[in-house]
This record gives sequence, structure tokens and C-alpha cells, in this order.
Amino acid sequence: MSSNSSFDWRDFIKKIAVIAIPVALQNLLTTTGSMVDTMMIAPLGETTVGAVGLCAQFTSLMFAGYWGFVGGGMLFFAQYYGAKDDDGIDRSYGITLTCMMIVAAVFATLALAFPEWVMKVYTDKESIQQIGARYLRVVGFAYPLQILSMAMSCLLRSTERVRIPLYASIASVLTNMFLNWVFIYGQFGLPAMGVQGAALATVCAAAVNAGVIFVMARLQKYPYLFHFRKHFQWSVPAVKLYLQRCFPIICNEVMIGTANMIINMVLGRQSEQAIAAMAVFRTLEGLIIGFFAGFSNAASVLVGTCVGSGELETAYERAKRLVYLCGSCIFVICLALLAVHKPILTVMSLSGESFRIGFGMLCVYCVAAVIRMCNWTQNDTYRSAGDATTGTVLEILFMYLMVLPFVCLSGLVWKAPFLVIFACCYIDEPIRFVLMQRHMFSGKWIRPVTPEGQAALPAFREWKANKKALRKAA
Repeated sequence: MSSNSSFDWRDFIKKIAVIAIPVALQNLLTTTGSMVDTMMIAPLGETTVGAVGLCAQFTSLMFAGYWGFVGGGMLFFAQYYGAKDDDGIDRSYGITLTCMMIVAAVFATLALAFPEWVMKVYTDKESIQQIGARYLRVVGFAYPLQILSMAMSCLLRSTERVRIPLYASIASVLTNMFLNWVFIYGQFGLPAMGVQGAALATVCAAAVNAGVIFVMARLQKYPYLFHFRKHFQWSVPAVKLYLQRCFPIICNEVMIGTANMIINMVLGRQSEQAIAAMAVFRTLEGLIIGFFAGFSNAASVLVGTCVGSGELETAYERAKRLVYLCGSCIFVICLALLAVHKPILTVMSLSGESFRIGFGMLCVYCVAAVIRMCNWTQNDTYRSAGDATTGTVLEILFMYLMVLPFVCLSGLVWKAPFLVIFACCYIDEPIRFVLMQRHMFSGKWIRPVTPEGQAALPAFREWKANKKALRKAA
């Protein structure tokens, strides 16, 4: 590829659609299920909605604990898939799955054995603590199943088999919605279980999700999930390379997850109306992140496979365009969500002060989300190409030197209004966007792990140097 004019936009958009749309639909289904959960719990009161919302923040911390392995795994899955290295895919999946299940065991143990302690970390409201503890004692059984499904889904997506996770999500969401109705309110002669019923429905839905993925993959004779022996045939160099590339991602997710936990502790010590509004907002935020996840997977696969196969110029040109496409789509979705906010917030049991806070949060987020998702897309692109360090360092530095101090000071010391505290969560995004863009155009984030990609690296660097010289001359 010698110039931007030779870039095949039609093929590019088609490939994005093939990967991004099923993933976005899958996440949209999951978020829709979460919205239905919130609506079905809403009659139990704002306190219950807030308690379940804080439990979701504990789940998000678990997400941060295992997502570093997901990001590292997808780096290897995509590049080995581009290089047609089946053994590399099998080996990387085995390492990834093992690490993720260790995280699942830790969080399941905390939820099942120490739920009261978990809730005390997130809020000082005793009524919310009691409800949340009852929820965690049941939903903890879902964590290993959810993480197993995530590991299988990431492998399938990275190898361009995106429909299986989509169909599994459809089955899971329908199961969750139906069993919520059955268990929460006591249908078919069963006792009304309230918040524990919602948790039990989540466990059953997680089992359905994992089961459908496994069965459909077997029926379609998908190879990589069933090479059980090969999954654990690790060599010391392979594990060392995996951990070297994953370590920055793991550090990023754990440190950012810890910082977000502290932020949620600050937010969880505001008014009960603010806590309820935050719980609803997190559900709606899932709509935005759901669409973003499609671009994230598209970035990882479309860029990672090119890097793995040695098509480095194509990877570079694709990455630049993915960022702006992501920002444009997220902007449209944010406007649509803002336009229909009133019926959504009302159905989710927000009124009066909690409604006002919820609407204010959506207004702030509709500005911040576009920049945030562009930053995340760039970081996912860097990771899939082998650079797991740059985005990690920037995110951690700004989180601990800017975001976290401002949130803690505004919430605990200055006693600022809740929306001011909330806005402080995003104050670093514009600065990071500028820095991430500079790194994007430098091309230094392309760091292949396959022999094919490494062999093409000198030619790519020469191509980049020639382009830079031409720009200076012009």
C-alpha cells in the first residue's frame, strides 16, 4: 500500500461489519437483559436497585481482574490466526483460560463466603449492604460460568467465528428474562424470592450461555476449543512470551480496576438517590460500551491478523480509520440515548431527585463517551499489534495523578455536588486522546510476535520513514 487513495474502503467496511455487528448485537442483547433486570427489580424500591447496582460494580472489578488476560489472549489469537499457526492458538488459549479461571475462583469465593465484607467496601448504607449481600451469596455461582463463556467467546471472535457467541447470548438473555419473572415474583407455584431470585436467574442464564457456545462449537466442528491436550502443552519460552506481552495489560486492568473501585466507594457514599441513579446509568452505559465492543473486536482482529501475517502497512491504515469510525458511531448512539432518556429513566423507577441526577449523568457522559471510546479503540489496536505498554502507561498515570485525586477530593473533602464528582471521572480523556493520536501516527505500536510479522517489520519502517520524508518535503 503506497498511499491512502489505494485504501479499499468497501472491503474495509464490509470486514468491520462482519465482525463488529454480531459482537455489538451480542452486547446490546446483554445490556437489554440488564435493563430488563433493573426494570423487574425496580418495583422492589430504589434501595434494591442501588444494592444490585453496587454488586454490579464488584462484578466490574472481577472484569478488570481477568480482562488483562483477555486482551493478551486476543493479541496472540489474532496474530497466530493470521499466521495460520494452530498450535500457537491452542497453547495461548490454554494459558488464557487457566489464568482467567483463577480470577473466577477468587471472586466467587469472596461473593459466596464474604458478601457482607464486600458490600461494606462499596457503601456505608446498612440497608443497601444487607440486600447486596443476599444477592452476592447466589450470584457468585455464576462467576466461573461467565468467565468460561468470555474465554470461549474471545477465541471464537478472534478467529472470525462471531455468530456462535451471538446465538449463545440470545439464549442467555431470554433465559434470564423469563427466570427473572419466575423467581423474583414467584410464578408456577414457586415462592417469591425477590433479589435472590434475580441472582438465581443470572446463574441459570450463565450456564445456558456456556452450554450453547460449547454445543454449537462442537456441532460446527470448530477445532480450537476441543484440543484439550494441546491447551496445556506449554513450553517455558511460550509462557514467558505470553506473560511478557500480557503483563502490561494485566497491570493496566488491575490498577485501573482498583482505582475504579475507590471511585465507586466515593460514589457509594453519596445520597441514596445518587446511588440509585448510578445503578441505572451503569446499565445504560452498557448500551454504549456494547456498540463499542464491536469496534474493539474489529480493531483487534482486523489489525492483529494483518500484523501476524506480515501485512503491516494494511494494519496501519486500518487502525487509523477504525478510531474515527468508532467516534462517529458512538456520537450518534449517545444522541439517540439522550433523546429517549425520559421514558427509560422513568420505567427504571427514577423520579424526582434521582431522575434529575440520572439525566445529568447522561448529559456528561454523552460528551465524554465519544473521546473515551476512541481512546479505548486505540489502546485495543495497539495491544493486538503487540504494543501493550503505551496505552497502559498513559491510562494508569492519568488515573492516579489526575482522575482519582479529583474524584476523592471533590467527593470526600470538598463535598461537591454529585454531578461534579461524576464529571471528574472523565477529565483526563481529551489529553490522553491527543497523546494516543501522536503514537498512532508514529506506527511504533506495530510489534509482531509471529515470524511473518517480524520479517516484514524492516520494510514497514522504511515505508513509514519515506512517508514522513514526503510530508516534510511537501
